[in-house]
Amino acid sequence: MRSLALIALLWAVPVAAQDAGAAARVAAEALQEAGIALDQADSARDRVAALTDTVRAYEDGMTAMREGLRAAAIRETELSRKLEGQEAEIAQLLGVLSALGGQADPQSFLHPKGPVGMARSGMLVASITPGLAAQAEELRADLQEVTALRQLQQDAANTLQAGLTGVQDARVALSQAIADRTDLPRRFTEDPVRTQILISSTETLNGFASGLKDIAEGELQGGLPDIEIRKGRLALPVRGVVLRRAGEADAAGVTRPGIVLATNPRALVTTPAAATIRYSGPLLDYGLVTILEPQANLLIVLAGMSETYTETGQVVPEDSPIGLMGGALPDDISSPSGEGAGTDRSETLYIEVREGDTPIDPLLWFATDKG
Repeated sequence: MRSLALIALLWAVPVAAQDAGAAARVAAEALQEAGIALDQADSARDRVAALTDTVRAYEDGMTAMREGLRAAAIRETELSRKLEGQEAEIAQLLGVLSALGGQADPQSFLHPKGPVGMARSGMLVASITPGLAAQAEELRADLQEVTALRQLQQDAANTLQAGLTGVQDARVALSQAIADRTDLPRRFTEDPVRTQILISSTETLNGFASGLKDIAEGELQGGLPDIEIRKGRLALPVRGVVLRRAGEADAAGVTRPGIVLATNPRALVTTPAAATIRYSGPLLDYGLVTILEPQANLLIVLAGMSETYTETGQVVPEDSPIGLMGGALPDDISSPSGEGAGTDRSETLYIEVREGDTPIDPLLWFATDKG
């Protein structure tokens, strides 16, 4: 397997290159484990859950691999520039070493000023020869590291390409497993006519959210238990970084009460807690929207996906897949802007949290280490 070959290579390269490629080694192991998990998912009792974990494992592994490749590329660039800047010094060093040959003894040099001059030159050569040897050894180590880093990047790029194929297969399998799933309970049945009336009569997300109760038919009493104790500790529904906080203006000067996460293309979106699906579908200018109700009087609005997996009225467990982000995968997965690169978080997911009829800062509910 390519990932096994990459792991072996990473242990074989010089220590400095190992440090630069440590993330790539860990990522190679993660991608190998994700491939095993994908093979085992067919026999899993809960195939949706197994495939969800597999997709996430691939996403994490590929992100880590890209970060490892960037670290290796940065290190290689640093060394290349260092060597380029030392061209004249290196040429001089090679000339001196060539002149010395294998002889480092002062007695091998004759001086035109006789024994005293020879003694003085001998002392000088004796003092500089160890320095020349050390400089040559440093140069040799730098060249070895550059060579090792270039090989590492090539092998890692192959592993990354295999990972892309694996995650695409896992996403397809997950979509099929969700389509085949029949065990999700329903809390209510959606009235499509009322839904369309609500959509056409509202111009804001606030107005739509306030009228959600009207689209439900035969709603069962009771609901999911309160999750107040988990406030501030819910996992974000997608791998990403906070691009815009609540109340911050976008490029057009528009402010909204939710946060915006920057994500990779085709990233998987999951439920941060068990929840009733209050609505799932297109809405206003938000694109595809899923509105979760994890407890009474608490709504979590997720907007900006390209595909959704849930239906209005369903009750879904925690960490259940509810959709995929949009965007196109790069043609060259090995380029610095490939999937998983920090600069390639081209998709955005809007998250709004509403307590009763009032939107609040989502970061009061979600845990994040991103500033």
